Amino acid sequence: MITFPNAKINLGLNITEKRPDGYHNLETVFYPVPIEDALEIHLSNDANKKYSLHQAGVEIIGNEEDNLVVKAYLLLDKMFDLPPVDIHLYKRIPTGAGLGGGSSDAAFMLKLLNERFELGLTDENLEEYAATLGADCAFFIKNAPTYAEGVGNIFSPVSLSLKGYQILLVKPDIFVSTREAFSLIKPHKPEYSLKETISMPVSEWKGRLVNDFEASVFPQYPAIGKIKEDLYKNGAVYAAMSGSGSSVFGIFAPDTPIPEIDFDKDCSVFKGNLE
Repeated sequence: MITFPNAKINLGLNITEKRPDGYHNLETVFYPVPIEDALEIHLSNDANKKYSLHQAGVEIIGNEEDNLVVKAYLLLDKMFDLPPVDIHLYKRIPTGAGLGGGSSDAAFMLKLLNERFELGLTDENLEEYAATLGADCAFFIKNAPTYAEGVGNIFSPVSLSLKGYQILLVKPDIFVSTREAFSLIKPHKPEYSLKETISMPVSEWKGRLVNDFEASVFPQYPAIGKIKEDLYKNGAVYAAMSGSGSSVFGIFAPDTPIPEIDFDKDCSVFKGNLE
């Protein structure tokens, strides 16, 4: 069986307070975007090995057992004693980009295993399992526009559709440390209500829908800030960095051709239609 885990972007990201446990409370809106990996599982012929992971595409640094797809399999295997499987993962979603690629892979793996082995888990069950793998993993179970708060793990639905709009997403060859990005943030109450802003026309989001990480990331990495400027110069109705970076996206009005923009040759560029 095969499935296609998609990425997400953050529409607004406000860091509202630092918690006693050292983490930060935030608010954001997750929105699914059509940049996809490919994930496939087959029953394995090797009964002595629970899983084999085969990776291609974007390189994933780290040990195999730390891959969230493997962790998702082992989590359900512990509960349901699953058969051994061969896992094939083709990565297209950039890593370290604020796009939730690893979290999406994990959530889609849970859904794939649930369907393949008829485990009978509900979306609510799957969200509970996904939440143990990462704060935003559970979002990808229902994979619909979602208002997130807490540490990004408390969800409520939002009435938002960008169907017809187009997205141009740019991932520069720059790594932004999430830990460092958080360390430079000064939590504060946002000037504008995120929920109110997100209900306004997209053309009115600029200046109101803010990613707090931009204030600390752009001075350190001016090239990221320049991508946002270039997107606006070339007709984006809204542009922002996603998560703590380093990817930046521009949203373009329906039926408006996305222009060819001369980004740095080391940038990865993705175009698509939003749903």
